[in-house]
Formats: sequence, C-alpha cells, structure tokens
Amino acid sequence: MNILGWLNDQVLRMQWLSHLVSSGVSAVGLDPASRLGGSAQFFVYDVIKIFILLSVLIFSISWVQSYFPPERTRRILGGRTGLWANTLAALLGTITPFCSCSSIPLFIGFTAAGLPLAITFSFLISSPLVDLASVILLASIFNWSIALAYVGVGLVVAIVGGTLIGRAGMEDQVADFVRTVPVHDMDHAMTRMGRLRFAADQVAEIVHRVWAYILIGVGLGAAIHNWIPEHIITALLGQDKWWSVPLATLVGVPMYADIFGTMPIAEALVGKGVGLGTVLAFMMAVTALSLPSIIMLKRVVKLPLLILFLSVVVIGILGIGFLFNAITDWFI
Repeated sequence: MNILGWLNDQVLRMQWLSHLVSSGVSAVGLDPASRLGGSAQFFVYDVIKIFILLSVLIFSISWVQSYFPPERTRRILGGRTGLWANTLAALLGTITPFCSCSSIPLFIGFTAAGLPLAITFSFLISSPLVDLASVILLASIFNWSIALAYVGVGLVVAIVGGTLIGRAGMEDQVADFVRTVPVHDMDHAMTRMGRLRFAADQVAEIVHRVWAYILIGVGLGAAIHNWIPEHIITALLGQDKWWSVPLATLVGVPMYADIFGTMPIAEALVGKGVGLGTVLAFMMAVTALSLPSIIMLKRVVKLPLLILFLSVVVIGILGIGFLFNAITDWFI
C-alpha cells in the first residue's frame, strides 16, 4: 500500500480505532456481525472518530481564521465586483462559521459595510455549506473524490447563487435597520498565544454546540446501517427513484445540524444503496436551508428577497442531486 493510502486509512478513516472498538464490543459479549453488536460498533467508532477529527480540524481552521477577522474580510471583499468577487466571497466562507445561523451576523456586517448583495449572498451560502473541515471529514467517511466533489459543487452553488441574486437588483429588499448597523474597523492583530486561545475557545464552543447533533446523527446512522432493511430504503430513496432527491431535500430542511451530524447518516444511506446525489442533497438542505437560519434571515431581509434566496439554493441543490445520481458510478 502506498504511503498516501496508508495515511488515509490510518489517520483519516482510523482503521486502528475500528479494530480496537470491534475488540471492545467482542469483549463485552457482543458479536460485531450481529445487529446489536454492529450498531454498538458503528456508534462508538463513529462518535470517537468524528470528535477526534472535529477537534483537530476546528483548532487548525480557527488558527487560520484568526488571520481573517470580519473587518479584514470586509476590506478584502470591498471594492471588488463580478465573478471574481463572488468566488472570493465563497472561498472566504469556507474558513468562517460552521453553521448557517452564526453566518447571519457576518452577513449583516457585510451588508452594513456596503458590500453588494451578490458578494454577501455568495458568502452566506458558502459559509455553512462548505468548510475546510468538511473536506477532511467526508474523505474520512467516503473518499477524496467525493469530498472534493462536494466542496466543488457547494462553491458553484454559492458563486452562481450570489451572482443571480445580485443581478436581480433587490438591494431595497434588505431590512432598513441593517443599513444603519455600526461598522467598526478595528485592528485584530493577535499574538501567538492569543491565536492559540482563540483556536482552543473555538473548539470548546463548536463542540459544545454540535455534540448532541453528532450523537443523534451517529445514532440514526447506526439504526439505518444495521436495523432498516435495504429494500425499504431503496424503495423510498433508491437511485432509480426520481423523487428521491426532492424528498431528501424536503426532509433535510426541518433539521438543524452542522455537516458533522449529517455525515454518519449519509454514510449509512450510501451503504444501503441510496444515490450519492440524494445524499448530497440531504446534507446541503440540512446545512444551508435549516428552519432556524431561515427564520433569522427573515428578520434581516424582506420576503421577496428571502423567497429568491431560497429558490436559488433549492434549485441548485436539486440540480446537483440529479446530476450526481446520474454519475454516482464515477465516485463509488
């Protein structure tokens, strides 16, 4: 096995941990090949693996993020227009908050600073949908081609979505108070110790915020993987069912979770024969279209702009879902 394959299996997939957990499950009298033992194996292994990777990744990404406080990000984006500006906004969204609700205060700040709607919405779509941690976590569960494909299509949705919203000319559909929010331009230069404290605080804050969703997601994944017969799942969400992508998108909207909580569910669904596009649509709907974020966004934009935003994102997610269902064999 080449060194990259070994690193992927042992560092990202943590096969050593899987073997260790299997031994532990057997030691308490459960057969890892049975439904109950398999569920215990899936749950313990995935929970430990996700929390280890999550902590390391959040710390690393937060260190990078410490160099891009909101004021600096606004300065980077300010004065730029066109496709390049939207692309830059989407890329900056990958190193900022990990859920849609925490992205909205930055969206308000960018709008108050006078940035065009095209840029602010590219950022708003990208920030919860695509982050650097998702690349590593997806690679640890699936493979690098799926991880990079997810990030790529997420950036396309953010760039195209922001461009379309910008061209709609709906600047007057932002709530009046947003334009009057004070914009502070402070120097957030940090010392090395300050960056370490910031990164450690981010780990504690984000893990505290998402741990319950991870446990629920892993629990659902274990149930799907070991208790629900494959023929039932494929009858509802099989790759050959045209309604699987819209249904997965619809199911994902009421859920509120970070991408970290959806990955174990996605892993189990793919293992049961659900199309890759259907799974990606579900993950994107959960992260970009959660009801709490929609409610918060309704407070800062008027209904026509909110409807346009939701329409653009939904159409983008559906398109990606159908596309990837058609080319699943390229990745799996």
